[in-house]
Amino acid sequence: MQEIILNNKKHGMRVLLIVILIELLALAGLIYGGIQMDKAETTLNIALFAIPLVIFCIAWIPLLGLRVLKPQEALALTLFGKYVGTLKGEGFYWVNPFCVAVNPAAQTKLNQSGDVKHGQAAQNANGDLNININIPDKKISLKIMTLNNNRQKINDCLGNPVEIGIAVTWKVVDTAKAVFNVDNYKEYLSLQCDSALRNVVRLYPYDVAPGIDTTGDGIADDGSLRGSSELVASRIRDEIQERVNEAGIEIVEARLTYLAYAPELAAVMLQRQQASAIIDARKMIVDGAVGMVEMALERLNDGGLVNLDEERKAAMVSNLLVVLCGNHDAQPVVNTSSLY
Repeated sequence: MQEIILNNKKHGMRVLLIVILIELLALAGLIYGGIQMDKAETTLNIALFAIPLVIFCIAWIPLLGLRVLKPQEALALTLFGKYVGTLKGEGFYWVNPFCVAVNPAAQTKLNQSGDVKHGQAAQNANGDLNININIPDKKISLKIMTLNNNRQKINDCLGNPVEIGIAVTWKVVDTAKAVFNVDNYKEYLSLQCDSALRNVVRLYPYDVAPGIDTTGDGIADDGSLRGSSELVASRIRDEIQERVNEAGIEIVEARLTYLAYAPELAAVMLQRQQASAIIDARKMIVDGAVGMVEMALERLNDGGLVNLDEERKAAMVSNLLVVLCGNHDAQPVVNTSSLY
């Protein structure tokens, strides 16, 4: 389906003024014909009354073709089932009164900007209820909108369940494709976002894991959902764009809005992270303690203060490591006897 832009239809004000003038002339002719019929009901006088009456009754029909569009709005029009073109841009238009605007997604309300929920009672600051009437609007918004799909539970490449959410910024660029190529372009976009998100997330681990190829080149890399969020979002955007080209939609940007382990796995992964942190801290403590023991032995040997054999050095090293690596403060013991 090829989009047809109707650029020469901004005649709304002209048609409105002409119709008003015709109605006024018909009303004047109707009054004049009525006066003449009161005088004499001849064929001429009846015609003078009937013709203005018919004109007055049907002259309003062209008013049905008036259309008003605000900036970044469009109308896809059909005439007896055939697509005739699209009105784009702000202005006061006039088209064939029998043309019908088509927008199958007019009443579809997604969790996104630009979709205002109608037909619900809202309470204002004064406590009064404002009730909106649910009137379907066939206009197609060309503004950039943001779709926030619900969070999904997806298994990463290691099989761990992960909860993830995305925000997709999009806009309609081809109204003919959006209206006629798919049944409902908003629902179609939402489903394709879910599908693309699932296909991309399953290629990555949550955290960096050894031996994982996330790019498909056969070489292990450091890609992960948590550490490569920009790359993941870019791949999600590209995949969604490939899927929605036929719907006349352009994906401006895709961003990860939520990322976490699933609740049933979160506690275990937290323990794993805590254990990893404890191991790293212990490793650092041991490295520092060994360095301090080496420095102490070197200082004692260089100064010649104490001559220790290998057994006493081993005992001293053991005692220093216990003191330096322990979780509690050491309790000193004073030896008042001889060293040996």
